[in-house]
Amino acid sequence: MGTSKSPGGTAASGLPDTSVLLAFILAVFLAGANAVAVRFTVAELAPFWGATMRFAAAAAIFAVIGLIGRVALPRGRVLGGVLIYGILGFGLSYALLYFAIRELTAGFTMVILALTPLLTFLFAVLHRLEPFRWRALLGTLLAVAGIALAFTGQAENSVPLWAVLFMAGAAACFAESTVVLKMLPPVSPMAVNAVGMGAATVLLAVLSLVAGEAWVLPQQAQTWTAVFYLVIFGSVLLFYLVVYVIQHWTATASSYLVVLTPFVTVPLGALLAGEKVTVGLVLGAVLVLAAVFVGALSGHPDEKAGTEAPATETR
Repeated sequence: MGTSKSPGGTAASGLPDTSVLLAFILAVFLAGANAVAVRFTVAELAPFWGATMRFAAAAAIFAVIGLIGRVALPRGRVLGGVLIYGILGFGLSYALLYFAIRELTAGFTMVILALTPLLTFLFAVLHRLEPFRWRALLGTLLAVAGIALAFTGQAENSVPLWAVLFMAGAAACFAESTVVLKMLPPVSPMAVNAVGMGAATVLLAVLSLVAGEAWVLPQQAQTWTAVFYLVIFGSVLLFYLVVYVIQHWTATASSYLVVLTPFVTVPLGALLAGEKVTVGLVLGAVLVLAAVFVGALSGHPDEKAGTEAPATETR
């Protein structure tokens, strides 16, 4: 299928180039496996400390790659925006996620995080980056219904309401961080991730100290495997692919990555962690997918004007 290109190289409609589509599919699988890997780490490591280890290592890798490639660091207002992006997108979001996921299954976690594209659209409206659309309101109502259905399916596991709210807060942080990044001029993805993850590492380390967590290395082989996956594949490779997809496809289409991840997480959670796949969870996930399609993906292309993320500089 042919696609038209915008001046910045982003596909204006239809399917993107094969390389972009492959990057998108791989990112879906990497993100879907993240929730399962996180559950393995929090089984042994304190949540804030586990997140600190992950992003400290990933930030260091991005920094080394940036130094080798002589990537310029952001300055002034752009630096402030990148720091806010990192604190929201990697710091507060993952602090909430790591703390709440101990009470939630990986599949249910990704169902809640599937609200991120809709929240991104609503925050973009508040920041006047996009016009309000009634489809977004309808999508939000459908998403709430989907979450309620999925939560009902988990009731027998006595899932606390605070864990659901914390996970929804993580989704909100992810959404706002995306909007913040869209408001910035082009910045190298290496610099964004190195600085953003570095700022998040400081925040997570402080939270870990305040919580009195033990800073210990994993003792179990499966925990080390999960940490290795989260650093190399679930952070460095994943966020590189996400930036690449956003550069070459529309922002709305790129956000569909988040809502596809439950279909990877649920079977992986059942296979690797022995999690139970309930009918309510499956139906809830389907309803959330429908909600995101109605609220964020459907409609005339003109209605999506202004939703593009800024082109990101690569070196």
